[in-house]
Amino acid sequence: MAASDPIMLAWGSGEDGQLGIGINEEKDCVCAVKVLQSHRVSFVVAGSRNSVAISEDGKLFTWGWNQRGTLGHQPESKAEDVPSQVKALGNAKIVQAAIGGWHCLAVDDQGRAYAWGGNEYGQCGDESERKDDNNRALRRDIMIPQRCAPKLSVRQVAAGGTHSVVLTHEGHVWTWGQPWPPGDIKQISTPVRVQGLEKVKVIAVGAFHNLALLEEGKLWAWGNNEYGQLGTGDTQPRSQPIPVQGLSDLTLILDPTFLVPEGSIRVRMGLEYSRRLPEIYAQCHYSIGSHVLHRMKIIGHMVRGIRIWRPIRVNGKEVDTQIYVGTEKVEDETTLLEYNESIVVGFPVCLMDLDSTHEIRAGLVDIAAGGWHSTALTNEGEVYGWGRGEHGRLGFGDDKSSKMVPQKVQLLVDEDIVQVSCGGTHSVALTRDGRMFSFGRGDHGRLGYGRKVTTGHPMEVPINLPPPSNLSENSSVGSWCAKLVACGGRHTLAVAVWQTDEYEEQ
Repeated sequence: MAASDPIMLAWGSGEDGQLGIGINEEKDCVCAVKVLQSHRVSFVVAGSRNSVAISEDGKLFTWGWNQRGTLGHQPESKAEDVPSQVKALGNAKIVQAAIGGWHCLAVDDQGRAYAWGGNEYGQCGDESERKDDNNRALRRDIMIPQRCAPKLSVRQVAAGGTHSVVLTHEGHVWTWGQPWPPGDIKQISTPVRVQGLEKVKVIAVGAFHNLALLEEGKLWAWGNNEYGQLGTGDTQPRSQPIPVQGLSDLTLILDPTFLVPEGSIRVRMGLEYSRRLPEIYAQCHYSIGSHVLHRMKIIGHMVRGIRIWRPIRVNGKEVDTQIYVGTEKVEDETTLLEYNESIVVGFPVCLMDLDSTHEIRAGLVDIAAGGWHSTALTNEGEVYGWGRGEHGRLGFGDDKSSKMVPQKVQLLVDEDIVQVSCGGTHSVALTRDGRMFSFGRGDHGRLGYGRKVTTGHPMEVPINLPPPSNLSENSSVGSWCAKLVACGGRHTLAVAVWQTDEYEEQ
């Protein structure tokens, strides 16, 4: 399936220029951020009043509210409605970023973290301390990005209302700033390791609560809990991580599948045909990390029981093969054809170890935290939500009450969800085929329906934009497919590509 260059989409509140479309107006329908169309945006972050985008080559762009230095350069005006590159990070290849209440974080491909913006609680890290007449610390806003947590090799950054959290390559979590509502506890500007967490896979941070998903699939939480956003069954805050309840049955055991990127699988392949179901097997050893696969089956993307067709090439010839999950092998009229050369796949695939007897259960693969609510995503595309339910931000339909333990979002069970983003009062779920479903508070157009409706029923966000102008005649028939979504305070951003049914030549 052929795809265009990525574009960035925006909708919702634009009073501070956070949509990046050149005007300070709100949009209740999806619109394109044209200034960034030539930069191949791969990552976006939506804050409360500002936005960040990262291009594939590691350039970082900011726009929106800039009274506290949140855009990474000296403010020339209160807000900027067009994205501009952060020049101070021009020599770094930025790979990920986060926006807090009024500060920002970023990390480059060398594991170096940066911070800028509001710093009255030390959320941007250490700096030369100044004192007022009463010997109290005075902190200035950081207008130009500076290094933070310089002793740590950072893999991911996350930002809360007035605190910062990072995940290191060693799987440890560190934090600094003011992790509780101002006045509750003394702030710190030096990173402190969060005790009790090892081998963390991903972190997520809300206004004043934190989530950490371990590699083994267990989820931990700490921080404020007034709406049950920690998922502990109560509303008591926690200063140390505690397991989230109700998700123990979702612990992922060993999954005998391995992702292989687009390109050649250089092993001796056996192509097995049957009358009804062609399959592809690898009949020799193929090592991935410390695991050696003796027999493999190419099963493509992990789609729950859904059959999808993809062409591949064997010895230069295109072969139409069915890729499937959850269906039984057909035994009748089977012949095996062997090839000694490599097989080239034009799309990422998964390899399954046919000799593995490991049990596979639904496991958590991603998490998200909004202002006062949380979500978790399983490897089967199911969504769980908990915390503040006002305005329907949890997606439980007409039930807008808060939930103190995770509950499955039944209104999304028929969709294969691959990402969920949580904003201040709304959420958006992204499906594997590139559709977006939004729910929660609808004023300012943040749900993207074309009308300002507040709802707990997930509804699809239409992308009514023309196809790219540089496409061939055959490629003009297709649709926009979202690849990433980011919810902010009152606006939403996404990255999308134009997808056609035309297959690219290998």
